[in-house]
Amino acid sequence: MTSSPPRLTIATDGSCLSNPGGAGGWAWVISADHWAAGGNPSTTNQRMELQAIGEAVRAFPDQPLLIQSDSLYSIKCLTEWLPNWIKNNWKNSAKKEVANQDLIKYIAFLLEGRDVTFEHVRGHRGHLLNELADVKCGAAAAAVRDGLPVDEGPGALTR
Repeated sequence: MTSSPPRLTIATDGSCLSNPGGAGGWAWVISADHWAAGGNPSTTNQRMELQAIGEAVRAFPDQPLLIQSDSLYSIKCLTEWLPNWIKNNWKNSAKKEVANQDLIKYIAFLLEGRDVTFEHVRGHRGHLLNELADVKCGAAAAAVRDGLPVDEGPGALTR
């Protein structure tokens, strides 16, 4: 009998320095030694929050995941609202196009057949991994704003 790998806990966060349209950053963090970050020169906070989740899921394709995020928007997009958006041809309850649907569709594709659960954590409340993700995505956003290279982190190091 093959046992599945243990569930990996990953904190994700996104940042936009001048929302909307400013430089932004995303990050996922497992520990101080296992993290990744990236940035975008013109984005929104919601896009960076979603990007962080997508990058985390993509980094660990064969592992059950618990994704901790301080973005209720991102969690609800992927767990509550998605079925109705699909059913309603990507229109929201106000009959308008769903925002960020390119990222949401991509993440939904990555989640197909995966064992991924989500947990909302309150931001800026001392949650260790969330605080570290916040620092990493903020640093990525600042680097992009300042025209400097983003510290992309060590990524998914082999355990």
